[in-house]
Amino acid sequence: MVNNLNEHKEIEFGWFLPTAGDGSYVGVASEREPTLEYLIDVAKAAEKAGLGFVLIPTGGPCLDAWVVGSAIMSHTTTLRPLVAVRPGLTTPVLSARMGAALDQLSGGRAMINVVTGSSVQDLEELGDPLAHAHDKRYERASEYLAVMQQAWTQSDGIKASEFVGSEGAETKQNDQQQPFRGKYYQFTRAVTTPLTVQKPHPPFYLGGSSPSAKRVAVEFADTYLMWGEPHDWIREQIEDFEVVRSQYREETGIDRPVRFGLRAQVLVRDTEEEAWAAAWELISKVSPEAIEQAQKAFAKTDATNQRRQNELREQFKDERFVVGPNLWAGLSLVRSGGAILIVGTADQVSERLIEYAELGVSSFILSGYPHLEEAERFGKEALPLFHQKWASRREVRA
Repeated sequence: MVNNLNEHKEIEFGWFLPTAGDGSYVGVASEREPTLEYLIDVAKAAEKAGLGFVLIPTGGPCLDAWVVGSAIMSHTTTLRPLVAVRPGLTTPVLSARMGAALDQLSGGRAMINVVTGSSVQDLEELGDPLAHAHDKRYERASEYLAVMQQAWTQSDGIKASEFVGSEGAETKQNDQQQPFRGKYYQFTRAVTTPLTVQKPHPPFYLGGSSPSAKRVAVEFADTYLMWGEPHDWIREQIEDFEVVRSQYREETGIDRPVRFGLRAQVLVRDTEEEAWAAAWELISKVSPEAIEQAQKAFAKTDATNQRRQNELREQFKDERFVVGPNLWAGLSLVRSGGAILIVGTADQVSERLIEYAELGVSSFILSGYPHLEEAERFGKEALPLFHQKWASRREVRA
């Protein structure tokens, strides 16, 4: 039965942009460089496939998400760039201005992914003083997002320039703006220009499995993101989130609607046998030394969601990493992040996605290797089936 969390929600689908390289194998050097031409090709393929947006990753070897997002925006017409803000690494008002500019230039397509962590090594390299303070990073993120919202919603868009006198603009802003005084940020006026096209502002996407992450998501996120896990695990995550949301509602009287999102990999083939063979082929060239090195790196994480991926992999290693029907954790041997792969025919893959949607997931961020061909295949074979099945289930429920 369709979960009532999704009864009136449209299901959105996004793709992943491989800004650190791409190829047919995981755990080895990439076969395709993340050139501007290639990333545009992937974005256009995703748009043509009927996918609504692209997640542009951040951290480590990834190309800067904002630069890539601006380029992708200018070569597509409906595809929405989901770009990362990283609290503590840029100021919140600067991020608000960047987001407003992207929203304006894209005609209201900007989406904001709030990344509080990445790896500790990455945060150290970027000079984050809270690199080793997981919960404090979320405490800072709460203030950061509050300032961004204030800048977006309390600005009038007027700013002194050669076309607008500075005296009039200053007076109007002073009348409208409220100061922000927090532990990490203090602003007399959080002002941004231009105004955003989307009202009240571009949507926030935020992930994390820790209690502190869920609390910030309850307060600010439009979509709470989870990495792919077995359906029972996702059900528990959603139930835990709803407890936090209920507590927030009791404390504040505010009942914010938040949708649930899932980050996962997909692999579609004509037969299930072909699909499983292709799944194992993805990691066929990785060396035991590379696997060992990756495991050591993953073990050092302070991210709760990565720890859950590690736990899932270890729990099912004797089952050849098969964690459920058509669900495989083998990629997590060498890939961090949302590494669960949904493996099978178009019918099977669409059915597993339907099952997640019935739990309450209404936003899917998917990917496959290589990202260009797999976007085309998923969009042609599995996505139409999903829409047909989902429409049929809603009709039955109605």
